[in-house]
Amino acid sequence: MSKTVFLFSGQGSQYVGMAKELYDKFDEAKEVFAIGSKVLGYDLAKIVFEGSEEELNKTSYTQPAIMACSLCAFEAMKANGITFDAVAGHSLGEYAAMVSSGMVSIEDGFKLIKARAKAMQAAAEANAGAMCAIIGPEATVVEEVCSQVDSYVVPVNYNSPIQTVIAGEVSAVDSAITLFENLGIKVRCIKLNVASAFHSKLMQSAADGFIEVAKTVTFNPPQVDFYSNVTGAKLEDFSDIPSLLARHIVSPVKFTSELSEMDKAGIENYVELGPNKVLTGLVKKTFKGSNAMNVENIKTLEKALESLLVD
Repeated sequence: MSKTVFLFSGQGSQYVGMAKELYDKFDEAKEVFAIGSKVLGYDLAKIVFEGSEEELNKTSYTQPAIMACSLCAFEAMKANGITFDAVAGHSLGEYAAMVSSGMVSIEDGFKLIKARAKAMQAAAEANAGAMCAIIGPEATVVEEVCSQVDSYVVPVNYNSPIQTVIAGEVSAVDSAITLFENLGIKVRCIKLNVASAFHSKLMQSAADGFIEVAKTVTFNPPQVDFYSNVTGAKLEDFSDIPSLLARHIVSPVKFTSELSEMDKAGIENYVELGPNKVLTGLVKKTFKGSNAMNVENIKTLEKALESLLVD
């Protein structure tokens, strides 16, 4: 039987009304939102299903909202008997991955993401920054261009062989974009609608504050293989997860390395759980002809079930 990994969506995938169909159909999905609302101290379903786009795009709301919707998709898959061999997440997606793999309880998962989102929102307000997706050049080219900018800008998301996200000071990101556009090669530069330079040193204050909350949480060894953004490989050392999660806030997301390691481990089915299909697209760009799919509503759930149950 082929091996399956569950991938959990990252920030930027959100939209008002996401996961509403799964919420309406599955009691387990309703329970995810009920627990989340209790831990967060506000009505999460109201923010996600009835709130404004502007409100949902605030980091303090975005992160818990996406995690809840990813866990709704996870519960829908579980309710239909779908099993999995590994988990991975993109940035905040790692928190849904931790819950789904048994590393933390769902209550502690929301406790962690609440603290992370709050800390990152505060850091973003204190440190102006920008992020930009660079599409076309290989990662080594992106790294070289960033090194030529006098002020602070670095690669922070290694998403696919031809997509790397850079982040840093606003002027530095703009300078890097100019350099890319003058390279004389085919390149697209797409500025991201984010609050600051995530996964860079501009988030250090967030990491420092967050780790104190993480130290109060009980972490268990995962029940399936867990792939880490920080290491870019299957995580083997679970002795100090709070420090790893703090590093995660200021370290690059090594998603391409994770995918490579999954491929070596024999993963054949890549199932993204959460809003939109950003990770599904990255998998397809990395592995031509791969069996990659997303689950975010009833239609995509049924399509995924058809593919996986036949397999």
